[in-house]
Amino acid sequence: MANKNSAKNPLSILSFYYWVLEIVIQLMILTVSSGPSELTAVNLRTKPGDYLHMPRGSTFKIAIFADLHFGEDAWTDWGPQQDVNSIRVMSNVLDREHPDFVIYLGDVITANNIPIENASLYWDQAISPTREKGIQWSTVFGNHDDAPFEWPMEWFSSSGIPQLRCPTTNVSYSGGKNCSFRGTPRLELMTNEIQHNSLSYSKSGPSNLWPSVSNYVLKLSSSSDPEVTLALMYFLDSGGGSYPEVLSSSQANWFNQTSQQVNPESRVPEIMFWHIPSQAYKRAAPRFLKGKCVGSMFNESVAAQEAEMGMMKLLEARPSVKAVFVGHNHGLDWCCPYKQLWLCYARHSGYGGYGNWPRGSRILEITEQPFSIRSWIRMEDGSSHSSVDLSS
Repeated sequence: MANKNSAKNPLSILSFYYWVLEIVIQLMILTVSSGPSELTAVNLRTKPGDYLHMPRGSTFKIAIFADLHFGEDAWTDWGPQQDVNSIRVMSNVLDREHPDFVIYLGDVITANNIPIENASLYWDQAISPTREKGIQWSTVFGNHDDAPFEWPMEWFSSSGIPQLRCPTTNVSYSGGKNCSFRGTPRLELMTNEIQHNSLSYSKSGPSNLWPSVSNYVLKLSSSSDPEVTLALMYFLDSGGGSYPEVLSSSQANWFNQTSQQVNPESRVPEIMFWHIPSQAYKRAAPRFLKGKCVGSMFNESVAAQEAEMGMMKLLEARPSVKAVFVGHNHGLDWCCPYKQLWLCYARHSGYGGYGNWPRGSRILEITEQPFSIRSWIRMEDGSSHSSVDLSS
């Protein structure tokens, strides 16, 4: 979800040039130019794409960053500063927790506020703190990541459209000449991430699940035997933006077939990640008392997917499924038991997007012997809270 009530000031000359410089620098990092319009990838992917490995004699720790909303209100003084603040949040969490893996749980960018042709430039900024520390990561899409540009109503008032410059490979022009205002499609965002980042474990997923893209499974292998799978992590595209907010029947069928293939007897614990909560979250949400729910923020109602197409019934029937993790609701960070599993929110990590609640990250810690999944919230200021055992 994006910020609809933030203060918006006209772009000053200084902040405007800062914005342009920031984009150009990121473009130089992302690509090398071999001509006016040709872009050549650097830092090509060379690793196996399906397996993660439990460190010997240690735990496997995951940091989840949700709803970063990079690129929001990019033409104002306010917008670029929020991206700087969000980088600080991620850096603080990474320095404190030293995770083995990072998950970007959707709404990485606010594409409906990004006028440039290639929104991957902002996507690249969002993953930069993780990449710079040499940490592997994966991403799923949220409802804002490929949303078409939304023209601000104030641009049609007496103040008019502000001066915009949307950089191409190596030059900037005024007047919006190289602004596309079209949004960057999911597949293009994912392809750019994968091709330019050897630390990315993200995948485009089966083409027959289109228009959803980020559908894939990663295996966490044992520290003593790489052939032994300790846990399975499923990543799903819950839609929104360019198409309805839903996990489709085709995605449910894909999960059913995939889980039967890689975990036919449901002996390996399974963990699910997607952006927009299913309607089951409405049923699990605490009404008046927290009950068995664990968290610190219960500040809004669940904003769920538009429909249920069979995914939750499959999860409820598999005893191996331990927990589902979502973002989307910035004012919620709870974990609540539901049937035999846990339904959990991450924590709003970005300074983009609505709400002024303190930012943080949900942390997962997987232990091999005996197997357990523990989770807590790590805040920007270094404090932690809401520890919960998700193994039972």
